[in-house]
This record gives sequence, C-alpha cells and structure tokens, in this order.
Amino acid sequence: MRLHVVSGKGGTGKTTVAAALALALAAGGRKVLLVEVEGRQGIAQAFDLPPLPYEERKIAVAPGGGDVYALAIDPEEAMLEYLEMFYGIRRVGKALTRIGVVDFATTIAPGLRDVLVTGKTSEAVRRRDKLGRRVYDAVVMDAPPTGRISRFLNVTQEVAGLARVGPIKNHADLVRGVLASPETAVHFVTLLEEMPVQETLDGVAELRETGLPVGGVFVNMVRPALLPARALKAAAEGRFDAAEIALGLKAAGLADASAGASAIAEALAEEVAEHALRAELEKRERAELEEAGTPRYDLPLLPDGADLAGLYELADALRAQGAV
Repeated sequence: MRLHVVSGKGGTGKTTVAAALALALAAGGRKVLLVEVEGRQGIAQAFDLPPLPYEERKIAVAPGGGDVYALAIDPEEAMLEYLEMFYGIRRVGKALTRIGVVDFATTIAPGLRDVLVTGKTSEAVRRRDKLGRRVYDAVVMDAPPTGRISRFLNVTQEVAGLARVGPIKNHADLVRGVLASPETAVHFVTLLEEMPVQETLDGVAELRETGLPVGGVFVNMVRPALLPARALKAAAEGRFDAAEIALGLKAAGLADASAGASAIAEALAEEVAEHALRAELEKRERAELEEAGTPRYDLPLLPDGADLAGLYELADALRAQGAV
C-alpha cells in the first residue's frame, strides 16, 4: 500500500494512530509523508512541535533510520498551486486571495476544497525524482472523521456539479484514480464502545458502496485484562464474594481491623464489578467489529498518554501485528 487514509470518530485517537502508522511504515530506512487536511495542527501536537507551515519537512526518525516528513495542507495554498499547475496564473491567484475570492469559491463549493486537499496528497503519492524513483515510499493521510470520510474521498461525485469537462474534471478524475487504486487503503480507528464501533461499521459499508478500498480497523486504547476470565464472569453475574477480598487483605497485612478490611473489600468488589461489565461490553463490541470483515489491530492504552515515546510504542505494536 502506498496511500494510507486514516479516519475515525472524534475522540478515538485518529491523529495519534496516523502518526504511529507513519513511524511504523518508515521503519527500516523508508521515507514516509504524514499529511494533515483539517488545519488543526494535530501532527505538530502529536510530535511536540511548533505549528507546521505549508511545506514538507522532516519531523521524526523512525526505528532503523527511516524518515517521517509532515505536511499540513492549507486549501488556499493548494488552490494557488492548482492555478499555477493548470493555468499558469499563480500571481493572479494571489490577487484573488487578497480580495477573498478563493475563500468565497471554496465556501460555495466545498467539494472543490476537498478536491484540492486530496489532490495535493495524491500528487505526493505519484511524485518521482529526476531519476524516476518514488519520492515517498508511502503517504499517510490524517483524514476527516468517519461521518464525512466517504464524501471527502468521493471527489468525482463532489466535483460533478462544478465541472463536467475541463481541467477541474480531469484533475478530479486523476485524484479518484489514486484514491480508488489497489495501492490505497482507508483505515478506521475505533474504541471498544458502542458509538465508535457503529460509526466504523457504517463507514466501512459506505466506502464499499462507493467503490473505495477499505483497509484495517485499529482498535485504540485497549485495556489489559486485570483478572482471570473466571473472576470476571463471577463479577458480571454478581457472584463475586467481597468476604474473600477481606480475608486476602488481612492475610496480606493491608487491613488490620475487620471493619476496615470489610469496607475496603466492598469498595474493591464494586471496582471489580465495574471492570467486569466493561470487559463484557468490549467483548460484545469486538464481536460487532467482526461483521466488517477487515483486519483488526489492537493498540494499548498508554498509561502516560500519547506523548512522543508513546507514538514509538504504538508503532512497535503495529509492526509486531503485521499491520505494515
């Protein structure tokens, strides 16, 4: 795969997973471009960097010496590049920008904005150096949320109302060719919760209807199993005995008085019951995800948060599971 599009419901860690995927793909000496399309500077935050300009720049070294580059796409600058590429009128485009025409055009025709953004990403996928070699081994796009990913990527339909012939139409067809290519994969990030899982299933179905390639599902923030299955089952069924916990506390010297041990045991029993219910919910959601028929990869919940060290930990997890 040369283009990896990463989507997901808000709050699932979409940008974090996209950043980790870029690091995993770059491992071993490869060169990967990580693209942001929503203007949130999420990549800069993930790598603890100042806001990124509209240019491709190196932001990280992957395990084994690979390089990760980043690009925060600005639709206005992308339109100026488009005017230069197809019409040779970048200077006129800058004048239009000053009087607000560019912003006006992308406001009344939001499909054009998506074509410009996806077009810039597609150009990076196709780009070659003077020797004919690919500039980037892979491109990772931190894409819009699941709710609008199909419309965002379905550029041919979006531009149909703007132009049926001419450079814009030709450009949209070229972009569509890259996005629908067998070398492209659209991945989804989810949590083991009802709403993110349902949005993931809906997103997978919509992509398949529009003929766009579905990749894998990244299950983020997976909590480790803290108790054996037998104990979890008993807790979920209300059969977990707090008295046993009290005996264990006293035997371990953690509670001297019987009353104290009993109170602590009751509180711990409530925690166990909540954990058991959570484990049951996650088990059901995993079963729901099986309906998508896509590869699944688990990413652990990072106890210290998704800092730079955490990104490398997630990248290692992806590589260990064969996601790249």
